[in-house]
Amino acid sequence: MAKKTSRSRDDLLKAIKDVDPGTPLANEVAADSVLKRELAGAEFPAPTRTRVLTVSNQKGGVGKTTTAVNLAAALASEGLKVLVIDSDPQGNASTALNVPHGQGTPSVYDCLVDKTPLDQVIAECPDIPNLWVAPATIDLAGAEIELVSEDDRAYRLRDSLEAFLATQDTQFDYVFIDCPPSLGLLTLNAFVAAEEVLIPIQTEYYALEGLSQLMSNIDRIRDALNPKLHISTILLTMNDRRTNLSRQVAEEVRKYFKNETLRTTIPRSVRISEAPSFGQTVITYDRTNSGALAYRVAAKEIADRGTEK
Repeated sequence: MAKKTSRSRDDLLKAIKDVDPGTPLANEVAADSVLKRELAGAEFPAPTRTRVLTVSNQKGGVGKTTTAVNLAAALASEGLKVLVIDSDPQGNASTALNVPHGQGTPSVYDCLVDKTPLDQVIAECPDIPNLWVAPATIDLAGAEIELVSEDDRAYRLRDSLEAFLATQDTQFDYVFIDCPPSLGLLTLNAFVAAEEVLIPIQTEYYALEGLSQLMSNIDRIRDALNPKLHISTILLTMNDRRTNLSRQVAEEVRKYFKNETLRTTIPRSVRISEAPSFGQTVITYDRTNSGALAYRVAAKEIADRGTEK
């Protein structure tokens, strides 16, 4: 019976005609093949010092948290040492990386409000070696109110992170800070703690909405609080290769941010969306999916850029 099934499958495969090279399916297969070739035998160089990136966009729903956790997972899976700081009270990054973040769990809230050392808060991601997480709990939602009267309220995360990194026997290569889609004290702390800003931009209408305001805020923070802060990376997300709109938005972004925008774009993918419901990133959930391939190549670009600094 097994042999009959095998023969039937072979017959079906032989009967399938070549895919029309102009179809969306063929384009998808071709795009994935390009990404796979880029990754074949690729090396992810470690930076000479820890790179701290805040992943931010004041417009919600652009794949900010998804970008933070998948880039972190991609880099860690290649042997680099990575820390994700979940500074969003929703705790979605903590969910995707499968670390406990129920109320009462030691979290970023404790670091900000009580100045608890970061090493007492972080947890190792159970699915990905080399990846650690400082989780967020719902308590973080009240941190801004509790910090508002403190003189050092904008520097709490920076001080905690610097003290932690200074005690490490082996250097962390990357720190990704995921922050809320608004400019409050939590986001301000993230900007003060980082040197680089990574902005995910959705390739859809209104993609650039709010970006000028974000850039203005970054300029103000650089002038007043953190002179090293700059936009280093822009990543185009939720890209639909089939539509003219996505192509036009991508062209517009690259026109104004030629040096910052990565070559790689992240496609729309059901697998990317459903991975967090299983407590995973798409890197571990379906490593050969087009979204996972794209995030891995984007991570390679970021790593390569790190050697240029």
